Amino acid sequence: MKRFWKYSLHICVFAILATLFIAPTVAQDDTFVYWGGLIFSETANDAFVARVEEWGELRGVDVEVVMINQNETVQRVSAAIEAGTMPDALDLGRDFMLLLSQNEQLEPLTDLYAEIGEEHGGWLESINSVVTSDDFGGEIYGIPYAASGANILYRRNDVLEPAGFPDAPETWEELSEMAAAHNPPENYGMGFALSNVGDANITTTMLQSYGGRIADDEGRNCTIDSEETREFLTWITGAFEAGLFPPGATTWDGAGDNTAYQSGNAVFIANPGSVYLNILENDPELADWTRYSALPGGPVMRVNPVSTVVRAVPVATSDAKKELANDLFKFLSEDEFAEEYMSAAIYGPALQSQVDFAVFSESPVHVGLLGAAINGTPGSFPDVDNASYAEYQTNFLTPNMVQRIVVDNVSIDDAIAETQASCQAIYDKNNE
Repeated sequence: MKRFWKYSLHICVFAILATLFIAPTVAQDDTFVYWGGLIFSETANDAFVARVEEWGELRGVDVEVVMINQNETVQRVSAAIEAGTMPDALDLGRDFMLLLSQNEQLEPLTDLYAEIGEEHGGWLESINSVVTSDDFGGEIYGIPYAASGANILYRRNDVLEPAGFPDAPETWEELSEMAAAHNPPENYGMGFALSNVGDANITTTMLQSYGGRIADDEGRNCTIDSEETREFLTWITGAFEAGLFPPGATTWDGAGDNTAYQSGNAVFIANPGSVYLNILENDPELADWTRYSALPGGPVMRVNPVSTVVRAVPVATSDAKKELANDLFKFLSEDEFAEEYMSAAIYGPALQSQVDFAVFSESPVHVGLLGAAINGTPGSFPDVDNASYAEYQTNFLTPNMVQRIVVDNVSIDDAIAETQASCQAIYDKNNE
């Protein structure tokens, strides 16, 4: 158990939380307990519970389904590990699956992954890449059920189509040209945060699509100081100076871009799906005007970070229940149920057989989620996913570099030099 805490820097308070968060009650030994991932769609949640209960009736197994808010999964699982009350199966995000697998808390599901993939025409490459990376040591510890975490591009078709832009932009350069169809102060074209918030790290995605890199292939030396970074900064600061960003974009909080779009002040934003749910309920007219697509590419590549949500089995589960979990996961992967679930959930497909679900051609936001899943790349791609990269992102060094130019009037070369030095200090510290 000591190793579990060694890797849990970002959740170092788990030992305390274990005494504060009470894990859901685990039923008698003959009951199969599943912790499902609660999402914003009550319809999808109800469909999932009903499906597990249907499986239990068909197999003659007593089941208990407990839906866990996905923002609380880390705390609840950590408390359950401490208390020895883990469920028999559960839903996880990819990153937490990685942490648990490195600490030998999850059962390998490599053979089941291959079997389900073969039955459904294979896994999408974006999904396969995030669960088969070298970090997992050659094993697969979760069965993906959807593409998640991907930002999709929202655009105001009522503004763009009359201006001669009916289709989604293919590149960031094209997007800025389309954004010039805005009409400030009613609309500002580029509703992307440039402040010190997580949403503003989309600027790192933009930088990478221009061919820029945060560090080298070994993940040890920063490479911010490059011609590709200069090209990216020339483009984005030029767009800012042209008035394409809302004036407050450099100081927005985490909801700034959402608010800008929902209030009609932005033509483009990037968001996983929460804005869609909001406007669908509260502003149907804006929802009708909105179109969705994958993030654009740059002159070098298209970078569209995507992750996955998975179904996993704790090592503490009995052998008999591990066999039941395998059977349940296949039952939940059947296309008939997957289509019902995805029609109500804001997720992209994980399997090739899911790509042709009607929702991915009929629902505008799902069209965008499909594009993100097909074109998706691992979260840090093309950089190395390590502690230094994570620290670079959590310090918002790319948006800060942009701020130094557009707010503080620092030259592009000076802003790059500052960021290179700050970045290298992070990598040096973590490589000691």
